[in-house]
Amino acid sequence: MYLAAEQENVLRIHWDEFTFGLIAFLIILGVVYKMWPRLTKALDERADQIEGGIARAQKAEAEADEIRQQYKEKLEEAHREYAQELEKAKEQRAAIIAEAREEAQVEARRIIEAAQAQIEADRQQAVAQLRGEIGALSTDLATRIVGETLSDEAARSRVVDRFLEELEQSESAQQAEVR
Repeated sequence: MYLAAEQENVLRIHWDEFTFGLIAFLIILGVVYKMWPRLTKALDERADQIEGGIARAQKAEAEADEIRQQYKEKLEEAHREYAQELEKAKEQRAAIIAEAREEAQVEARRIIEAAQAQIEADRQQAVAQLRGEIGALSTDLATRIVGETLSDEAARSRVVDRFLEELEQSESAQQAEVR
């Protein structure tokens, strides 16, 4: 018996525990009932925030894609403009080089012509000077050979001219033989 008294029926209801549990359950149910609209409102707001955040993120992503596309277009346009400017610069460089080359050729021709004119002037001066010297020498030589003075200017000029002609003819003959 002692054992029977110790063993208690498990299915037996303890009314004091049941009452306390029921009161606690009703209090919690009342608090939840009072808090339910706030809780659902907070959950709805949170869901709206999440959905709004997603929508804002999608909108921001679309705007970023649009900005990225605009950036790419501007970058491509800048590349095209750069290529055009580079091509213009190459054309200008070629034009400047051609112009400078033309100016250099014109200047070279001018220098060559000036040098040729100076050479011709120097040659003419040398010929004139040599004619005078040859004339004086030939007159002096003729005076010694002939034994008479060539004081007459006309006679002196004829002798000098004849001597120079003979000299030029002998030079021409020598150049013809060389060729």
